Amino acid sequence: MAKNSQVIKREEVVIRFSGDSGDGMQLTGTLFSDTAALSGNDLSTFPDYPAEIRAPQGTVGGVSGFQIHMGHSVINTPGDYTDVLVAMNPAAVKANARWVKPGGIIIFDKDNFTEKNIEKAGYKSDPVIEEKLDSFNVIDAPISTMVKEVLKDFGLDPKSVLRTKNMFALGMVYWLFDRKLKYTEQYFDKKFVKKPEIAQANKVALRAGYYYAETIEALNPVIIIEPAPIQKGTYRNVCGNAATAWGLLAAAERAGLRTFIGSYPITPATGILEEMAARKDLGVKSFQAEDEIAGICTAIGASFAGYLAVTSTSGPGMALKSEAIGLAVMTELPLVIINVQRAGPSTGLPTKTEQSDLMQALFGRNGECPVVVIAASTPSDCFNFAFEAAKIALEHMTPVLLLTDSYLANSSEPWRIPVVKDLPEIKPPFADINEKPFLPYKRNCETLARSWAIPGTPGLEHRIGGLEKTMKGNVSYIPENHEMMVNFRAEKVAKVADRIPDLKVYGEESGDLLVVGWGGSRGYLITAVNELQAEGHKVSLANFNYIFPLPKNVAEVFSRFKKIVVAELNLGQFADYLRIKHQEFTYRQINKVQGIPFTISEIKEKCVKILEEK
Repeated sequence: MAKNSQVIKREEVVIRFSGDSGDGMQLTGTLFSDTAALSGNDLSTFPDYPAEIRAPQGTVGGVSGFQIHMGHSVINTPGDYTDVLVAMNPAAVKANARWVKPGGIIIFDKDNFTEKNIEKAGYKSDPVIEEKLDSFNVIDAPISTMVKEVLKDFGLDPKSVLRTKNMFALGMVYWLFDRKLKYTEQYFDKKFVKKPEIAQANKVALRAGYYYAETIEALNPVIIIEPAPIQKGTYRNVCGNAATAWGLLAAAERAGLRTFIGSYPITPATGILEEMAARKDLGVKSFQAEDEIAGICTAIGASFAGYLAVTSTSGPGMALKSEAIGLAVMTELPLVIINVQRAGPSTGLPTKTEQSDLMQALFGRNGECPVVVIAASTPSDCFNFAFEAAKIALEHMTPVLLLTDSYLANSSEPWRIPVVKDLPEIKPPFADINEKPFLPYKRNCETLARSWAIPGTPGLEHRIGGLEKTMKGNVSYIPENHEMMVNFRAEKVAKVADRIPDLKVYGEESGDLLVVGWGGSRGYLITAVNELQAEGHKVSLANFNYIFPLPKNVAEVFSRFKKIVVAELNLGQFADYLRIKHQEFTYRQINKVQGIPFTISEIKEKCVKILEEK
């Protein structure tokens, strides 16, 4: 930072990198967020991918974005509106101009604002005029020209040269926020260890952007975000999909088991399969199946064989897996099913987020077919609830359905890496070879779980399959036996409520309004509730992670508030579920189905209206 630069301190700031899907915005945002984390800031990110694999270049449909919210204090969301927008082409301006705060900074590559690109983005002439950006600090930097100039003697082809323009833009933002370049330069050295000329070209472009920003007065003052006070420990940035995979690996270690994942690749769940497939060193067996049905059926087979068995998917894949989930319920084998929700129905918006698979998770099977349903709330939270899903599945001998979503899967935040030996023990109910006679469907009195008999163990031979069985494992068509077994399976899942924690209230234990949410909307809801409380409103939050069964104290919590509003990214599925389970209360709703998360401002606005209702 130059000595004559002005400096201001900010508590928090939101930056968004945006451009064509080939402009490297996801990498740019990731590198900036890694540097922010290594600088000690708390942060939350939100990658935004185009739905089409090869959308027409320069169009709004092909815009890729990455938003980072970093701060000196606790950060719960990627932020509503941005302080700084980096737009690599006119389409990026078109897609993001309405999300820039009044008076915010907009940096764009003026070399890409050609007549052709302006027309592709849907503008008539000048995007700055048409978007009425004259009140913003607009910096039209000749980024493409500059990287061509600084790399002219590197002997690289024109495409390789232009691939570094995102690093030039990143260098400008590093200058603006007084960030060190060394972490990103270390990344180049590691990434391009076999291509040092590419590593050096990216370093030169990064520094060129940094020094260019230093020379233009428009980027003064420099903005300083002090490190956040955080608990001591070893941290890393983690996205929800990676955290989910690691939670399962930790659970397998605590249970003394090997892990098997059988999955078919589907956006946005594929990252879980990829992360686990890379861990052969930890004994993971992974199978990329030819379809969703094969994925879950191989996982059921692995569970029968004594593995911690996992299958991952998104909403359309859940539909295909439903029959096999029924098989896992009938055989009473432990299985973790992960649904990374996306906007539907059908293909819907495959790269966008939604919470619209709840009813499918609860009821999307034939017959009386209960499974445990839980939901994660933050990217790092995915570790905890993947671990919890495995623990419940193994100890209660039942399938467990873990709901995350596209927002959680791809977003990242700093995560304090736990010590695995400090995590809870997991004790699967293995069959006792000394117990005679062996009854495969004899129940544990406490949990109603049957014992887990590993095939090949002498004396533990038994029948298994989708037909109803007796306690001895014989196929049975006796009506009374079927009803008894159906009741046992339902009671077994209901008994999980005995071990889950009570519903927690964020804020006062009673008041005028209780905001109710579940899963991945917690960060937005808790931020909105905190701001409403600061403004003098008697508002609290209850966010659910345990969906089926529900915590035992739900009715007691709800009874302490005058009004209840349920906020979710669907048309009211959790609200309808609560009406079934706790019909003694009235539920208002805040719903959104746009493929994007809530904004804090819209939650607050609707809560205030509800508070004002007579």
